[in-house]
Amino acid sequence: MTSVVTATVEHLDRGPLSREEMARLVASDIPVGAVVNLGIGQPTAVANYLDPASGITLHTENGMLGMGPEAHGDDVDDELVNAGKIPVTELPGASYFDHATSFAMMRGGHLDVCVLGAFQVSIRGDLANWHTGAPDAIPAVGGAMDLATGARDVYVMMTLLTRDGRPKIVRECTYPLTGLRCVSRVYTEHAVFLVGESGLSVRETFGVTVHELRAQLDVPLRSLPD
Repeated sequence: MTSVVTATVEHLDRGPLSREEMARLVASDIPVGAVVNLGIGQPTAVANYLDPASGITLHTENGMLGMGPEAHGDDVDDELVNAGKIPVTELPGASYFDHATSFAMMRGGHLDVCVLGAFQVSIRGDLANWHTGAPDAIPAVGGAMDLATGARDVYVMMTLLTRDGRPKIVRECTYPLTGLRCVSRVYTEHAVFLVGESGLSVRETFGVTVHELRAQLDVPLRSLPD
């Protein structure tokens, strides 16, 4: 069931979210009955925390509709994987199709939500997640551009900072863009951000205050219900 927050909540009695907690939070926010694509990396864990009663259907760009949680033990089938090549299960009614059909679903506006990782997200919701621009970096756009422009809502899961401590939420993306003004919300271990016409709002924090986030990120951040 989607969380409804009308005022910013600061969870100061705990530390930052673990990756599992982030995945569980994202799963709880996906609308009932939605058709959803989970990007490679952190987003794939969301499949493990979806309520079976929610009616949410998972799509993978390598050609599957009706994907279940990750497969383990005897449930592993080497020919049944998600786009990140992680073994997965299938749910009753699952179907399979070629890449052309899969990308037509993505580009045709048939996905309600996609959950993607990111290198940077701007305060306007611009997304950079396929290339850092470094000379030795391997470009990996995959279906990210199709998902970013084709899904009705784009959720991003990422760490708040890079390994060397630089913010991933920025005023302007400096990496090659995946999509313009496409991100609707951002989930990090320290906070959940909502992207609107007036910029970024903080829905809730984990182990930090909004004031501390403003100082750390150096971008305009609004508190709800401003």
